[in-house]
Amino acid sequence: MSVEHLEIRQLPFTAPESVSLVTDLLADLGARYNSSGDDTPVDASEFDPPNGAFLVAFLDGEPVGCAGWRSHGTDGEEAELKRMYTAPAGRRKGVARAVLRAVEDSAREAGRKRLILECGVKQPEAIAFYTANGYERIPDFGYYKGYPDVRSFGRTL
Repeated sequence: MSVEHLEIRQLPFTAPESVSLVTDLLADLGARYNSSGDDTPVDASEFDPPNGAFLVAFLDGEPVGCAGWRSHGTDGEEAELKRMYTAPAGRRKGVARAVLRAVEDSAREAGRKRLILECGVKQPEAIAFYTANGYERIPDFGYYKGYPDVRSFGRTL
């Protein structure tokens, strides 16, 4: 299956499709890290335009991926990527790359010049994906700053 049948929609973080995918993401992270998944404080309103957006990918009408961005810092130039996830049904089909590009475009259109993110060493697929898409290691930041397993990345948009 190709990305020709892929549609990416901006939805509220609280939409049923968003909630379902984020729940699956947190379960995956929880299993990897023997934790709740991600304790970073997230408020659904942080993904409301113009200070953020949440995108859901649909493959043949089924939700298979998501990611959002929220403003980071005080200068209005930086955005943080959050809740990036591709369900098993969407993997190896270009969904993650399409969602990442859509998030980058959304953040850029909102005036952001840089996208940053946190992930961890037990997510080798994510680390490989981000580095393959032009993200470079940056100083750790955010909720998990100082944790030995955290890895932070950034990319100029």
